[in-house]
Amino acid sequence: MPEGPSIVILKELVQPFKGKRILKVEGNSKLDIQRMSGEKIIDFKSWGKHFLICFENFTVRIHFMLFGSYRINEQKDAVPRLRFLFKNKELNFYACSIKFIEENIDEVYDWASDVMNDSWSSKAAKKKLKDNSEELACDVLLDQNIFAGVGNIIKNEVLFRIRLHPENKIEDIPASKLNELVKEARNYSFDFLKWKKEFVLRKHWLAHTKKICPRCNIPFIKKYCGKTKRRTFFCTNCQVLYNNHNIEL
Repeated sequence: MPEGPSIVILKELVQPFKGKRILKVEGNSKLDIQRMSGEKIIDFKSWGKHFLICFENFTVRIHFMLFGSYRINEQKDAVPRLRFLFKNKELNFYACSIKFIEENIDEVYDWASDVMNDSWSSKAAKKKLKDNSEELACDVLLDQNIFAGVGNIIKNEVLFRIRLHPENKIEDIPASKLNELVKEARNYSFDFLKWKKEFVLRKHWLAHTKKICPRCNIPFIKKYCGKTKRRTFFCTNCQVLYNNHNIEL
C-alpha cells in the first residue's frame, strides 16, 4: 500500500494534466465513470494515502489499497480500473478503489492531519494522542485521523529513530518523547519522499524488514503488534518500554 509520500510523488507527476479536458474514459469500475468524459481536470490533491482528482462539481478519490498501481502515458498488461484518454496522452489506474466525492473536499478532509500537507498541525496531533491515551504507539501512528499518510514503513522507522517500543501505551510515554513521535512522523515522511525520488528508500531502512538492530547488534523482534496487527520490527534493548504491561514477545 503506497504511503503518503508516494501519493505526493504521483500528484507531482500528473501536474501536466491539470487543466486538460478528458476526451474518453474507460475502465472496469462499476461506478458511473462516464460522467468524467468531457470534463476538465481542475486540480490534483492528496490527503494521506488518498489521491484526489478535482473537477468543477465533484472530486474523484483513488485509494490504491494493497495492490493498486498507476501508469502515465503507458499501459500494464491488465484491464485498468480507470483510464483517462487525452490528446496523445493517458492516465491509467489499476486495482484501486474509486469513489466520487460530491461535497466540498475542504469540508471532507482535515488537511491539518496530513503529515505531508503545509497545513499540518502538530498541536492538533498531540491533542488527538491525549484523546487516545489507551492506544499503543504502533496503532496511533497508523491512525489516519491523526497521522494521515503514515504507513507501516514510516511507523517502524519512526519508532526505531526515536527509540520507542511499539507497545507503549500513549499515557505511559513521557511528554518529551511524545513530542518526538509527532515531530519525526512528519520529518521521516519527508525523508521518505526524498529517498523515494532518488530510488534509494530501501537503502535507508534501519528497522523495517531488518533482522539485526544496527545500534545494538542483536536480533530484532518481528511481531504483529496492536489492534492493526501490522508487521513490526523493533529492538527490545534500545527501544524503551516505559511501563511493562506483561507483554509477551
